[in-house]
Amino acid sequence: AARDENYIVDMAAAQNDAQKLLRAGELRLGTDESSFNAILCSRSYPQLSQIFLEYQRLTGHDFSKAIENEFSGDIKDGLLAIVKTVRDRYAFFAEQLYNSMKGFGTKDRALQRIVAVRSEIDMVEIKRAFTAKYGKSLEEFIHDDTSGDYKKCLLALVSDV
Repeated sequence: AARDENYIVDMAAAQNDAQKLLRAGELRLGTDESSFNAILCSRSYPQLSQIFLEYQRLTGHDFSKAIENEFSGDIKDGLLAIVKTVRDRYAFFAEQLYNSMKGFGTKDRALQRIVAVRSEIDMVEIKRAFTAKYGKSLEEFIHDDTSGDYKKCLLALVSDV
């Protein structure tokens, strides 16, 4: 299903979707994964943000907790990624970049994909979120974690924005 890109929030629909999600998960034995997928993969980000607020109003806890309790494995990771992206897209990508470079070795495919795709979209905001969260600039991390022409290429992509 294609994601709705409308920025207008329908409050009644958000309440209805929050109730559907509650009935599809916490209020039943087992989880109706298709309901979660249908809503989280098709609603606009502003609409999802309102759905999460309505869900918290209904349950008294954060929507992420429902995902943690109802799902496991890749589907859980994917749904949590949607929630994080809706709440703060720049912080989400900053965290993904950090995770690609932290510890021993570099997850090059993740680093390359994010830098290449986001460099002309919102890299300035991602870099700001990265520095705020990790106390060191993205450029410093790339400089310390990569080498040679690869380093030069990545730095050119993130520095020219």
